[in-house]
Amino acid sequence: MKRQISIEEISDGRLYKANDLVKAGCHDCKDCSFCCEGMGESILLDPKDLYELTTYLGRSFEELLENNLELHVVDGLILPNLKMDPEKDCCSFLDENKRCSIHSIRPGFCRLFPLGRIYEQDDFHYFLQVHECPMEHKTKVKVKKWLGIEAIASYEEFIRSWHMLQKKTQEIMEQKKDDSLTKKINLFVLQEFYVNPYEKDEDFYSQYARREQNVLTVLEDIANS
Repeated sequence: MKRQISIEEISDGRLYKANDLVKAGCHDCKDCSFCCEGMGESILLDPKDLYELTTYLGRSFEELLENNLELHVVDGLILPNLKMDPEKDCCSFLDENKRCSIHSIRPGFCRLFPLGRIYEQDDFHYFLQVHECPMEHKTKVKVKKWLGIEAIASYEEFIRSWHMLQKKTQEIMEQKKDDSLTKKINLFVLQEFYVNPYEKDEDFYSQYARREQNVLTVLEDIANS
């Protein structure tokens, strides 16, 4: 998502990598579900998030759209996000005790909080959002431990690739300025990365790489047409 404010306004002024210590530890969110409430459409899901949800819950993308997910346009792209319960204004995966019912496979945005990512060319850094989490007396923790994702190098390579693919898609749509073509591109990307089922017994990154190459080939043809 394109930022409309400067990083200096919301961070501690530092940029972090996976092995750096950051003051983000919030005591297992004891008695707090702040970041699961009132988040609107902001918790976007990337393809790995969708793979984890469908594999863990045994539900298709279409089934998840019935109660837990919704679609909206972000910087010209149609992307899914976690849906807030309309009555409680909290994540639909928050249980009666205000704890995350999918914590072990929670989306990347949830794992990051209160961290964020800032992209520069084809790489990114993490940063600490200092005004977002109300928990006091935070502790220092390594970024990669905070994320809790196995094979962090593979994950970060995926994040870079996914960001660059979104950027390329946006650039082509802006270049062509054709509403009908924009819709077709969006539906194609959505189909490839979210609607088409993933194989549960195959590594996600291998599956993503194949889909990414297919999409890039089609996008290149469109750009040159």
